[in-house]
Amino acid sequence: MSNHLRIPVQGVRRAAALGAALALAGITGAAAHAFYPTPAKLFGPLFVRVQMAGVFPDGKTFVDAVPKASPQVVLQRFRKNNPRTREALLRFVERNFTLPPPDRTRVPKTATLRAHIAALWPLLTRPAAVPPLYSSLLYVPKPYVIPGGRFREFYYWDSYFTMLGLIPDGRMASARDMIDDFSYLIRTYGHIPNGTRTYYLSRSQPPVYYLMVGLLDPHDPARAWADHLATLRREYAYWMRGAAGLRPGQARRNVVAMPDGALLNRYWSEADTPRDESYRNDVLLARASGRPPARVYRDLRAAAESGWDFSSRWLGDERHLATIRTTDIVPIDLNSLLYGMERAISRGCAARHDLPCARRFAARARRRRNALDRYLWAARRGYFSDYDWRSRRRTGELSAATLYPLFVGLADAQRANAVAAVTRARLLQLGGIVTTTIVTGQQWDAPNGWAPLQWIAVQGLRRYGHPRLAFRIARRWVATVRRVYRNTGKLVEKYNVERELPGGGGEYPLQDGFGWTNGVTQALLTLYPRLDHPSRGGAP
Repeated sequence: MSNHLRIPVQGVRRAAALGAALALAGITGAAAHAFYPTPAKLFGPLFVRVQMAGVFPDGKTFVDAVPKASPQVVLQRFRKNNPRTREALLRFVERNFTLPPPDRTRVPKTATLRAHIAALWPLLTRPAAVPPLYSSLLYVPKPYVIPGGRFREFYYWDSYFTMLGLIPDGRMASARDMIDDFSYLIRTYGHIPNGTRTYYLSRSQPPVYYLMVGLLDPHDPARAWADHLATLRREYAYWMRGAAGLRPGQARRNVVAMPDGALLNRYWSEADTPRDESYRNDVLLARASGRPPARVYRDLRAAAESGWDFSSRWLGDERHLATIRTTDIVPIDLNSLLYGMERAISRGCAARHDLPCARRFAARARRRRNALDRYLWAARRGYFSDYDWRSRRRTGELSAATLYPLFVGLADAQRANAVAAVTRARLLQLGGIVTTTIVTGQQWDAPNGWAPLQWIAVQGLRRYGHPRLAFRIARRWVATVRRVYRNTGKLVEKYNVERELPGGGGEYPLQDGFGWTNGVTQALLTLYPRLDHPSRGGAP
């Protein structure tokens, strides 16, 4: 089969035909990736020159551009013109590519935060993605909501938190469309990619698809899981691929066999090359690291799969990104979510009266919970901590990921109470929950707080009988979002929760829009109506 660039159909027919052909042929994962060449593969020497010269301040700009002719023609022109300077390269790209349009998600300030968020949804909504020829965009059949800013496509775990706000705003149809799109991605590729671009196909993101599906029937999520059982099980198989034959102390793909043989998971990536969207950054970092470049690239990609790109959680030396070792880490959040997925599949099977399946997945969930308690619970510290499977020890770092076992109902009451105490003493800041307690300049470290982590904390603490602490987190977070909105007219990607300011750090400038901030903030305002009236304050 030739790749999608030669499929003799156009628009939706072309994209859908390839997806169907790959699915029918059983070609998924890394094999399917080969049929969707990334910009780095399509434009080779031109791609390297543009990215390494820093023609655009953001490396994502070029990989989202659409060529005006075939790659062969563009490369012929490139070799003929041989633009030598950065300025000449820019002129060449502008003549031969259509660059991404500027962000247009801003709306006038409104009287209330709720009204502003409601006004943003239409601006963040995109029609079904029909990729132009040779574009990096992936086809999906239904409309979707993007985060905003540089994030022009839609993303896996972002979308769950976005949905939390779409539904109370009366946009359940939008949430259903996005779930249909994710189901399509699983059927086509065998997993949900990081985002809907070819250069994201080699990795996924935190597995929250089962949580999205549960939103379809909040009073009886098992019925929704039963209706989506095939896609749930297929995604689970993706995360567990490589488990067969693993011996204690070994890892393959996303699976790690712990010292006693128990199976837990890690973040990983099919590819060990520089990320297309951050090519220059990755190449320069690998050169400076003194480590095998392929190892550095895979660890960078694995951190991108985690959603925490980047954080001291993944670093051997918290001061230096070059020491990244994501694939060495068995993380709290990923394994908590996979526990939740196993429980969801078990309940979906039970709703279908498939009792052997229900028992099998319930047993897997129990084994995962026991392994999490054994390896990731730091009893003396009173919180869950990531585990380094190579050195066979916990990292000891405290992060907001310690609240995930509460969110999915994995922790027992004693551990949950200890986590609540540590959260109150060390993670709760003036503006919400801080991501870690370490300042590194990386965006998933102090002093930043992120919308999804506030929701995880609030829901986890409520689940285990800590409503006052949950409300305090929600109140402080909403107050921070409201303060920044009043000062800037924006809802942004992340916040400095120590000073109630816009956040900073990371590989790119602060983005506004912003999907998951809108979603979580709207969900918290729905959960706690008194937060609509900040002057009233108080605990529930």
